[in-house]
Amino acid sequence: MAATKSLFDTYRLGDIILANRIVMAPLTRNRAGAGLVPSPLAVEYYRQRATAGLIITEATQISDTAQGYQDTPGLFTEAQIEGWKKITDAVHTAGGHIFVQLWHVGRVSHRSLQPGGAAPLAPSAIRANTKTYVNNGFVEVDEPRTLALEEIPGIVDDFRKAAANAIRAGFDGVEIHGANGYLVDQFLRDGANKRTDAYGGSIENRTRFLKEVLEAVIGEIGAARTGLRLSPVTPANDLADSDPQALFNHVMDVVESLHPVYVHMIEGATGGPRDIAPDFDFEALRARYSGAWMVNNGYDKAMAEQVIADGRADLVAFGKAFISSPDAVERLRRGVGFNELDRDHLYGGGAKGYTDYPTLEGASA
Repeated sequence: MAATKSLFDTYRLGDIILANRIVMAPLTRNRAGAGLVPSPLAVEYYRQRATAGLIITEATQISDTAQGYQDTPGLFTEAQIEGWKKITDAVHTAGGHIFVQLWHVGRVSHRSLQPGGAAPLAPSAIRANTKTYVNNGFVEVDEPRTLALEEIPGIVDDFRKAAANAIRAGFDGVEIHGANGYLVDQFLRDGANKRTDAYGGSIENRTRFLKEVLEAVIGEIGAARTGLRLSPVTPANDLADSDPQALFNHVMDVVESLHPVYVHMIEGATGGPRDIAPDFDFEALRARYSGAWMVNNGYDKAMAEQVIADGRADLVAFGKAFISSPDAVERLRRGVGFNELDRDHLYGGGAKGYTDYPTLEGASA
C-alpha cells in the first residue's frame, strides 16, 4: 500500500528535486531599480524565502513593450540578466530552486510605460476596464492597438529569447504567464480577441498564440524547464469568454501535446472567491494533462494537505503567506499563523513590508 503523500515530501519536478511541495507564487512588488534591473534588496527578499520547494518570481517583462506597471523587472538586457543572476545564486546557495515568470501584459498597460509613448499592444484594439500602477498610483489603462499579423512572430520570439536569458541568469526554469488577463490570455478569450485571421475566431485559432509561445520556449530550453500558468474563470483585468470550459478543455489538450513540466492553475477569481464559477470543471482539465499539477488560490494548510493526500494536486502555491512570512514553510509545518500583511507597502518602496517581516526563529531569539 502506497504511503500517503504529504505537503512536506520532496518532489521531482523535471530534473530537479524540490525540498517540499510548497510553492511561492509569483508576486508583483514594483521594486525594480533603474533599467528595470532587480534591486539588491530583491536578492535578500528571495533568499529569505528559499525554503519554499519552488520560488516563482514576480512577473518579468520579456521586452520593452511588455511592461504594464512601474518598476517591474525585465529579462531582456545584460544588466537585467546580471541582476537576476545575483538572485538565483542566493536562492541556490540557500538550498532553494527558482523559476522566473515570463510576462507580456498586452493591453494592460499605459503609454507612459511604452517605448516612445506608443499605445500598448493587444490582439484587438479593445481597452480593458481595469487599472495599472504608474507614478506611484493606480490609473486607467490606455486603449491598445491591434498587433499586425506580421508582428506576432516577433512577440513569440521575445518569449524564446527571455527563456534563453533566464537560463543564462541561472534560473532552474521559466513559467509562461498565460493567466490573469495579460497578453497570452487576451489571445485566448473571445471577449478580448476579435481577430479574423489565423489567431482569432475559433477556439483553435485563439489558442494558436499560446501554442506557438510554448513551442518556442520548450524548443529553446526544454519541456522539463518550462511551466505554464492559467486562470480559466478569473475576471481579472476585464477578461471574459463565452465558453471557458470548451476553451480550456482545448487548451489542456494542446498543453498535453507539448507537455511542459507543470501547469499552475488558479482556481476561481485570482486572489478572490474560489467559487466564482461553481459549474466550471477543473477536474476535467486535470484529467487532460499528465504533468505536474500546481494549484493556487485561497489554500490554507488543511486544504493543501488534503489536495496533496488525495492526489488532486502535486504542488500547492501560496502568495500572500510568502509576502508576510518568509518562513511560510516552517509556519505551515508547525501549524502556526502567518504574520499580518502590511498592505500599505505591497507595491513600491524599500525594505518596509518587503524584507523586514519577522521569522519564528527571529521572534523567539
